[in-house]
Amino acid sequence: MSTHRAAVLGKPIAHSLSPVIHTAGYVAAGLTGWSYTRIECAAAELPDLVAGLGPEWAGLSVTMPGKEAALAVADAASPVAAAVGAANTLVRRPDGSWYADNTDVAGMVRVLTDAGVSAGAAVTVLGAGGTARAALAAAAQLACSSVTVVARRPEAVDELRPVGVALTPAPWADAPRQLSTADVVVSTVPKGVADPLAGAVAWRSGAVFFDALYDPWPTPLATAADAAGCRIVSGLDLLLAQAVGQFEQFTGVTAPRAAMAAALTAARAG
Repeated sequence: MSTHRAAVLGKPIAHSLSPVIHTAGYVAAGLTGWSYTRIECAAAELPDLVAGLGPEWAGLSVTMPGKEAALAVADAASPVAAAVGAANTLVRRPDGSWYADNTDVAGMVRVLTDAGVSAGAAVTVLGAGGTARAALAAAAQLACSSVTVVARRPEAVDELRPVGVALTPAPWADAPRQLSTADVVVSTVPKGVADPLAGAVAWRSGAVFFDALYDPWPTPLATAADAAGCRIVSGLDLLLAQAVGQFEQFTGVTAPRAAMAAALTAARAG
């Protein structure tokens, strides 16, 4: 029987590879008695679910559509989660309260840095939801010069919180031009939404394209960007990077990143 439990919450959630990554980490770190599962949970259901969890629960990973609800249900939050207005991590503290964090931001900083993004880059973000908020915060930490947010709903851009980087809204109809001129493109929209743009963008060779999706992969937009000579970052890269931060907060143990990465690669190959 598990003495320490964790899970990923979201809807839909059956596709999530988070259990593969975290479970591999437990094994490699020698953490016995730990388990990590998936729980189907809509945003409106999250408060009651969290309230009903017993003391054996050490932490929760939260994916769409519950990231804003996760922040609201927490008793306290990290500065980055509070600034972004969304949390992908809930950590159970010794007194039983819940602490919210957003490891998507640190994860994005890592994968974009690894892809060669540096200070002064001009960024275009597709979408204006919770993952887009994390992208804005990452752009600020990377000292990017500006961020253009292309969204289907203009009012969604108005709801984005300032995070220390110049923000310019753009209509969805202008997406091809905005993607064609950016140094870095971050797509945070749901599966299929950006597919029609694949044949409409004049990609700059050497630009970085990061798609937060990983199922299916590659997306049509990633395929087109890759063919044009862009550097490609996938949602799998972010999934691993943000999971490392969660693992360490849940367990208090340094994450065995190599073992977690190998398990993720094997799962995708399978």
